[in-house]
Amino acid sequence: MLKKIKIYADGSNFREMISLNKNRKIKGFTTNPSLMNKEGVKNYENFAKEILKKIKSKPISFEVFSDNLDKMELEALKISKWGKNVFVKIPITNSKGKSTAKLIDKLNSLGINCNITAIFTISQVKHLIKNVNFKSKNIFSIFAGRIADTGKDPKKIILETIKLTRSIKKIEILWASVREPFNLIQAENYGCQIITVTPDIIKKTNKFNYSLSQYSIDTVKQFYIDAKKSKFKLI
Repeated sequence: MLKKIKIYADGSNFREMISLNKNRKIKGFTTNPSLMNKEGVKNYENFAKEILKKIKSKPISFEVFSDNLDKMELEALKISKWGKNVFVKIPITNSKGKSTAKLIDKLNSLGINCNITAIFTISQVKHLIKNVNFKSKNIFSIFAGRIADTGKDPKKIILETIKLTRSIKKIEILWASVREPFNLIQAENYGCQIITVTPDIIKKTNKFNYSLSQYSIDTVKQFYIDAKKSKFKLI
């Protein structure tokens, strides 16, 4: 069903990442400090270096976590040295809304591949294009799921971003914050090159092309089984 889009696994569970690395459908990985905190990672650098011993060829993104742009730069320089397949994840702004475009431009000039994350607006995209010379590989991570959470359709920003970056060979567009398997179909149809997907959503893609008639029966069976387990009685 999916022909062009590359699926990246999103998470920080060591065992899951190692297992997914063996899956040919998984073309890369993304992580972030929130996911690491959720998995109980105590030492960021140790975790990253251990996972990179296992994931040696597929691209993997590790994010800076400082809110100060000067410190963010130092973190980015350090992360970039962990492996040739590493992308340094840089948020589009810090927590105070200050643009990181100049930092991204500097990292690009040093040959550092960047994953520019938490993009929500087309004005952010235009600011990047205006202020960054894309000399290295860059991923624009558009948080489509979170945009949709606000009741807005992410289609417009994705299509406009693809149009604006079409002539820049060093940029790929990534659909982030997936909410359901159908997002993979949407992302490919819109022209995104990458989508980052959590393991639970990856498992659900096994239902692609599944018979809807059979799925209906499966669902009714599950309701029936659960009702019996609950020992419900009406008559």
